[in-house]
Amino acid sequence: MEDTYKTIERPSEGLFKDKGSKFISFAFPVNSEDEIKDIVQSIKKEHHSARHHCYAWRLGADHLHFRANDDGEPSSTAGKPILGQIQSFELTNILIVVVRYFGGTLLGVSGLINAYRSAALDAINQAEIVEKLVEEWLLVDFNYGAMNEVMKIFKDEKLPQIDPLFDLKCKIKTHIRISELNRIEDTLQKIEGVKVVCI
Repeated sequence: MEDTYKTIERPSEGLFKDKGSKFISFAFPVNSEDEIKDIVQSIKKEHHSARHHCYAWRLGADHLHFRANDDGEPSSTAGKPILGQIQSFELTNILIVVVRYFGGTLLGVSGLINAYRSAALDAINQAEIVEKLVEEWLLVDFNYGAMNEVMKIFKDEKLPQIDPLFDLKCKIKTHIRISELNRIEDTLQKIEGVKVVCI
């Protein structure tokens, strides 16, 4: 499996105008469907007078989890062109919502496809695209006696130490690149009294 993916660093906005209609686009980095639902709801509230709130999203480094929504526009004229831009930039963990304020003139199918595609493209162009690692979170549990050996692995592998607790029983959270996970997990578990759990 790929252990890197491309997404956007922070939310961005774009705009496309055609024959009086305004297409305002919003791109967001996201990690879950719940987060997506919340964002779509808040945009619908904020832009309640807009005619349509069309969107597309994709989640996961494998790019297998995605959806496109036309929100009342003719089938495949809105959500699909938005999703097409996400795909052409090979982005994931991203949501793009395009809000349409109707200008009184119908744009036709090809006009709509072009408008939603262009609005989505503008939001992506305004965003900073970053490459991220696919990581697994681990909790490392160990006895105080194993401290030196465990800390040596953390140092050698340059693993982040998150919420460390050093007592008779010690705990450290960390995250490890998926491609390195099995090797580092095996090394840690070879030390007596060490337990590693994915969290």
